[in-house]
Amino acid sequence: MFHARCLGHASSASCNFYLFLEQTLQDIKEFTTSGSSNTDTGKVNGSLETKYKWAEYGLTFTEKWNTDNTLGTEIAIEDQIAKGLKLTFDTTFSPNTGKKSGKIKSAYKRECLNLGCDVDFDFAGPAIHGSAVFGYEGWLAGYQMTFDSAKSKLTRNNFSVGYKTGDFQLHTNVNDGSEFGGSIYQKVSDNLETAVNLAWTAGSNSTRFGIAAKYKLDSTASISAKVNNSSLVGVGYTQTLRPGVKLTLSALIDGKSINAGGHKLGLGLELEA
Repeated sequence: MFHARCLGHASSASCNFYLFLEQTLQDIKEFTTSGSSNTDTGKVNGSLETKYKWAEYGLTFTEKWNTDNTLGTEIAIEDQIAKGLKLTFDTTFSPNTGKKSGKIKSAYKRECLNLGCDVDFDFAGPAIHGSAVFGYEGWLAGYQMTFDSAKSKLTRNNFSVGYKTGDFQLHTNVNDGSEFGGSIYQKVSDNLETAVNLAWTAGSNSTRFGIAAKYKLDSTASISAKVNNSSLVGVGYTQTLRPGVKLTLSALIDGKSINAGGHKLGLGLELEA
């Protein structure tokens, strides 16, 4: 393909660069921006992410930037070496501090099996994260671990078991042998969903309990509510304004100190193209 702007370039390399840039822009599949502002601290956070995909080779390149001036690059290859295998190389760099980090991730997925292994690179010694999930006829069992090679010990050791059907889910977990938890989800009807969560920590005998519900008003609107044993009450309203545009209003109220303040209000606008 010949472009008029190629005329006058000192070399064909310059022309090829413009053609490459044009093709690169056409290959951009996802462009994501996000931002948040904390009214208590006045801090504003933002991020920018661009993703390029070459489906023919199973390659995905992701570039990231945030307002802390941290740059990130991620390269992933999927279903090329073996069906269901995904390999990812993730790096970050902060020009202000000179801090660098790197991580190699691997994941293998089949119909009833999901395995993962990540390695964080650190000068003191890499940390190895591993996980495995097995499923059979609605039952799920999982294990998650982290091994710190610098300290030569496991720093995370978690087990979980769950059961799932069309309108019912049950999940239990044991974290590091000291924290025990469980949750139940039930879809009561097409419009109503409910959930209960319970957690207990050995040693401190700390117990946490919460219930939640979501009711669908119509095809475009829904309301939700939750409360826990710390007397925190949350309510939310979600409205689909048009396809790809969703508005969310939320509030979190501290029931123990109604008059003391400290309550939170939230407003979210989600755009999807």
